[in-house]
Amino acid sequence: MELKLFVSSSAVDTDFTATLTDVHPDGQAIHICEGIRGVAFRASLEHPAPIEPGKIYQLSISLWETSMVFKAGNRVRLEVSSSNFPRFARNQNTGLPLGTSAETRKAQQTVHHDAEHPSRLILPVIP
Repeated sequence: MELKLFVSSSAVDTDFTATLTDVHPDGQAIHICEGIRGVAFRASLEHPAPIEPGKIYQLSISLWETSMVFKAGNRVRLEVSSSNFPRFARNQNTGLPLGTSAETRKAQQTVHHDAEHPSRLILPVIP
C-alpha cells in the first residue's frame, strides 16, 4: 500500500505520517499499518535535500504490505499527520541533522488535493 501526497510546509524539513485503520460500526478502530517519510528524503535516503517553504512537493509514503478483509459496515480510515511520536522519532522541523539539537520549530503543513495535485491512497484489491 502506498500513499501519494502533494504537500507543502513552512519548514525546511518535516515528516508526514500515515496510519490506516479499520473502523467498526461501533466506533472501535483497529490499527492495520502505518508509514512515515521525511520530506528531505523524498528523492533519496542517502542524500537528503531541504525543501523550499511553501513550495508543493510530491511525496510517497509506503504503508508496507498487509492483507485485510473489511467486513460489511466497516469503514477504512486514513490518518495523515506530521508526527507519530513516540512510535517514530520527532522531526524538529529545523533542517538540522536529527538528534543534534534541542531546537524545535512549529510548522504549518498542507496536504494538497485537486486536479493538479491528486493526493491518493493506493489500496490494491484482491478479488
